[in-house]
Amino acid sequence: MAQTHIRDGSENARPGQQISARALAGTLGQGLKMLMLLAQSLGVSLLALLLDALLGEPRRFHPLVGFGGLAQRLERRFNRATAAPARQKVLGVLAVCIAVLPLIGLLVWLREYGLAFLVDAVALYLAVGWRSLREHARPVAQALRAGQLVLAREQVGRMVSRDTQQMQAQDVAKAALESVLENGNDALFGAWFWCLVLGAPGVVMYRLVNTLDAMWGYRNARFLHFGWAAAKLDDVLNYLPARLTALSYALLSHSASAMRCWQSQAPLWDSPNAGPVMAAGAGGLQLMLGGSAYYEGRVEDRPHLGCGRLPEAQDIDRALGLLFKVVCLWLGLMALGLLFCLMWEVARGV
Repeated sequence: MAQTHIRDGSENARPGQQISARALAGTLGQGLKMLMLLAQSLGVSLLALLLDALLGEPRRFHPLVGFGGLAQRLERRFNRATAAPARQKVLGVLAVCIAVLPLIGLLVWLREYGLAFLVDAVALYLAVGWRSLREHARPVAQALRAGQLVLAREQVGRMVSRDTQQMQAQDVAKAALESVLENGNDALFGAWFWCLVLGAPGVVMYRLVNTLDAMWGYRNARFLHFGWAAAKLDDVLNYLPARLTALSYALLSHSASAMRCWQSQAPLWDSPNAGPVMAAGAGGLQLMLGGSAYYEGRVEDRPHLGCGRLPEAQDIDRALGLLFKVVCLWLGLMALGLLFCLMWEVARGV
């Protein structure tokens, strides 16, 4: 029995037409991939921020607390203060790898099994500290407004490592503002950036290295060489997020002052990433931050940041409001990107 051969028209197409069709299909496929990637990134961000707003940081069994215990054990095992500086650095690199790489590998494996959305959202939720930052900063502002300086000192002591016993009201407000602006990057936008770039492995890598830098990154005899790897890696991972955060601060506040302070004052700060963030934030709010502060009973003369008047209690709320605006900006840009890709795909499909 003769078989009926059904033609779809492609057999009669010229080679050039077949290549064009394949190229169009490939282009459409890439466009759909980008559309799905943007949709997933926006969904992960919204879910993580919602979980943070509803639940806050875990009160018990916080992963970073457990990781801190691991970091302490690794430091006791590998830190040899009497060894040569080069050997201390090698041991520091080894300790960082042992602390960070296994968990990153586990997350990469989990994402390969169709759990990328859930794993990314949970990792970002555990890494950001937006609600925690508000819960620490607002009591400081409330105590200052009530004239309760002793209470304000106690509250700001939960946010900063400097001595608070002799602080005056403006010193307390300054310390709280500096913490809000700097942690806007470290505890929110930096983690968010790396989640958008690499998913859960990126955000966990960033947050763990940031924690190691906070524990090992001191410039003293004990950690100068051992903590070198953690400090340098943290500088590298924070380079782009810090500047995106500073730019966001500038765009949503007094832009001219923010950019001027960023350019002139950030290079004077001892941290290459905190400098741009704090200078842009202080300039954008038109407040004077930085200056002398007491650490472990010793005065440390720091460069001045920002411009204008000294901070007051209400300026803490202004800084928190600036962070809220930046969150809305980042979500809005992601939503606009998703909408643009969707309209582009619809137009090309027609």
